[in-house]
Amino acid sequence: MKNTFIARHPSVLIFLACLAVFTLVVTLMSHAYGTGGLSTSFVKTLGRTLCLCLVALAMDLVWGYCGILSLGHFAFFGLGGYMIGMWLMYARTEIIVTESLANSPIPPTAQEVQDAIGTQIFGVVGSSDFPLIWSFAHSLTLQLLLVLLIPGVLALVFGWLAFRSRVTGVYLSILTQAMTLALSLYLFQNESGLRGNNGLSGLQNLPGVSAGQDAISVWFLWASALALGLGYLLAAWVVSGKFGSVVRGIRDDEARVRFLGYSVEGYKLFIFTLTAIIAAIAGALYYPQAGIINPGEVAPIASIYLAVWVAIGGRGRLYGAVIGAAVVSLVSTWFTGGLVPALNLGFYRIDWVDWWLVLLGLSFVLVTLFAPKGIGGLFDLVTDRMAPNRHGADYGPDKGSLREGEGQE
Repeated sequence: MKNTFIARHPSVLIFLACLAVFTLVVTLMSHAYGTGGLSTSFVKTLGRTLCLCLVALAMDLVWGYCGILSLGHFAFFGLGGYMIGMWLMYARTEIIVTESLANSPIPPTAQEVQDAIGTQIFGVVGSSDFPLIWSFAHSLTLQLLLVLLIPGVLALVFGWLAFRSRVTGVYLSILTQAMTLALSLYLFQNESGLRGNNGLSGLQNLPGVSAGQDAISVWFLWASALALGLGYLLAAWVVSGKFGSVVRGIRDDEARVRFLGYSVEGYKLFIFTLTAIIAAIAGALYYPQAGIINPGEVAPIASIYLAVWVAIGGRGRLYGAVIGAAVVSLVSTWFTGGLVPALNLGFYRIDWVDWWLVLLGLSFVLVTLFAPKGIGGLFDLVTDRMAPNRHGADYGPDKGSLREGEGQE
C-alpha cells in the first residue's frame, strides 16, 4: 500500500474527496435531485466553474511545471466548444426541421431536409450550404473525436515548429498569442463556416432529451466534476516521478537538461499537446452549459485571464490553479452580475461591473509582488507548522533535503 500512487501523493486523494463532497452537496441542493436551495442558473455557474478549473489545471501544467507561458491555451478551449457545438446545433435543428416538414402533403426528400437544415443554420450569414468542416456534424461520436483531434493536431504542429526552432521565453508567448489572434480573426469571418460573429447558439438544449434544464444542469455538473477529477489525477501522475522531475528541470534550467541528454523538445511538445487536449475537453463541457459560443471567446485576452487565474491561485501547484480559477470565476460572477451594490463616494459613483477588471488586475499585481506563491501558498503555512522540528545541516541545496541525523539512520 505504501508504494501506490495515492499513498505517495495523499493530496490527490484529499482533492478528489473534496470534489466528490462538493458535487454531492450541490446535487442535494439542486431543483432536480434535492431541496431546491440552489437555482438552476447557479448550478450551471458552478458547472462552468469546474470547467474553468480544468483548463486552469492544464495551464498550470504547461506553465507552472514546464515553464512555457502559453497565451493561447484558451484557443484550444474554444475549439473544443466549437466542435461539440456543431453537433448540438445540427442535431437540434434537424429535429426542428423534421417536425415542421412532417405534415407536408408530399414527404420531403433527404436532400430537401438537408437544405432546410442548412438554411436554418447558415441563413444568418446569407448561405444555405454546409461547409466542409461540417461534414461530420451529424455524428456525435465523430464530433467527440474532433474535440480531441483538432486542438491536439493544432498544438502538435504549432509546438513542433516552435520547439524545434528553440523559441523560448517571451518570444514563445508572443507566438502563442499570435496564433490565438489569427484563429479569432478567422472565426469572425462569415466564410469560416462557423457563422462568423454570430457563433453557435442554443447549445444548452440536448437533442432528443426530454428532461428539463434542472436535470441537465446537474448532469453537466457531474460530467464536469468527473473530468476535473480525472484531469487532476492525470496531471498529478505526469508531474510525479522521473518524468515530472525532467519537466521541472526544463522549467528551471532548460540548457542543463539538454546537456544531460534529454530530448527537451520532445518533453515540451508532449506537455503542450496534452494540455491543449485537456483544455479542449474543458471547453466541450463548458459551452453547452453557457448555451452559446462566438469568436470573442477565443480572443487573446481570455488566455491572459487564464494566466492571471493560475498566478493568483499559485503557479506550480495543481490545487493552486484550481483554487485560483474557482475563486476568480465566482468572484467575477458576483461582481459582474450586479450582486454587489454600487459605492457612492459623493464625487464619484463606483459601479463594480465596470471596476471588476481593475480589481482583477490589481489583485494580480499584489499577488506577484507580495505573495508569489499565490493563494495555494497559504497551505505552506499549515504544512510548515505540522512538519517535525528537524536539526542538522542540509545534505543538499533544496528545501526538504536529508539532514545529518536522518542520513545516519
